[in-house]
Amino acid sequence: MSQNESPFKILPLCAKEAENLAIILACDGAASVGQVGHEVAVRLTNANASARMCCITAVAAESKAHVDIARRAKKLIVINGCANRCASKVLERLNIPYSYEVVIAKEGVDKIPTLDFDPDDVQRIAEKIAVEALE
Repeated sequence: MSQNESPFKILPLCAKEAENLAIILACDGAASVGQVGHEVAVRLTNANASARMCCITAVAAESKAHVDIARRAKKLIVINGCANRCASKVLERLNIPYSYEVVIAKEGVDKIPTLDFDPDDVQRIAEKIAVEALE
C-alpha cells in the first residue's frame, strides 16, 4: 500500500462540502436508543455518498466550524435517542433549523440501560430515514 492509500473509507470533508451534503447529527447516549441512533448515522453515512454524520457534541460546544456546517448543510437530519430530544434541542437553542427529525424511542425501540442493540432496529430505522429524508 502506498503512502497515499488508506485502508479506511475516507469521508467527504463536511466543512468544505456541507452545501452538497445531508448532514446527520445523532444522539450517542449511553442507553440502547442512543447506540441505535449512532449506528443508524454510521450506516446512513456509509451507504449514501450525499450523507455525512457530523459531531453534535461539537455543535453543542458551539465550535464555530461545526455550527457553520450545521447552518450550511444542504439538509440537516437529526436523530434523537429518546424523548429528551437532546440533539434537536442543541439546534433549537442555536436557532438552526433542521429538515428531518426522528426519535428512536418512538420507533419501537425501548430505552434500556445497555450499550447493546438489535441490528434489525438499526436496519429498519436507517431504511426509514433513507426513504423519508434522503431520497
